[in-house]
Amino acid sequence: MAPLLSIASATLMFLSAAHAHFQVQYPPTIGPFNDDKEADAPCGGYTPDFAKATDFHVGGDAIATKSGHPQTQWLYRITTDDKAAGNWSQIHAQVLQSGVGTFCLPRVAVPESYVGQKAVLSVVANGDDGLLYQCSVLNFVAGVNDKTPSACTNSSSVTASLNEDPKLSALVGSSTNTTSGSGSSTSNTPSSTSPKSAAAGMYGAMSDVRNLLAVGPLAALAVLVL
Repeated sequence: MAPLLSIASATLMFLSAAHAHFQVQYPPTIGPFNDDKEADAPCGGYTPDFAKATDFHVGGDAIATKSGHPQTQWLYRITTDDKAAGNWSQIHAQVLQSGVGTFCLPRVAVPESYVGQKAVLSVVANGDDGLLYQCSVLNFVAGVNDKTPSACTNSSSVTASLNEDPKLSALVGSSTNTTSGSGSSTSNTPSSTSPKSAAAGMYGAMSDVRNLLAVGPLAALAVLVL
């Protein structure tokens, strides 16, 4: 009987992990995790509420996620549109996560011009079941968050590298957010890159490298190199 129970338990764990999709661990999301709605752009079935914002330091703050997929491609984008209807700016280079588990970028930076503004952070994952979305509402404040959130951890089984995904790149700019997680056709219409978006890309280039060097066994190297 014991072997049968072990097999059943292992099967349940596998099915649970396969169905888990991904979760944003930090900043707090705009609603409870809803696995069935994660494929609904731009915020996994939720509507942003700018009255419920989390402070995010423009000089560097954490974005932490947990993926149930063996490979996940990440896009980190923001918009100051309270309807989250478009005008998305990418705030960190796209990242390819290999391995199931937690992944955290400890210091994602944006230009200081955002201080005093609120925005929607949309974390988009492209895994083996298509595009998935979760959002947080941010209130940009000056400085660097020197207190790393407890949720900012990197699983020992996880590695990460910078990698560009055309499907995710299409969601930056004036995307109409109609790309579905089930792989249906898209009607994204990216506009030319805005000055603020371009500034975010240039501003964050070195911190993007720093963030990846700080993941896992390369953390010690980051201290030496940077």
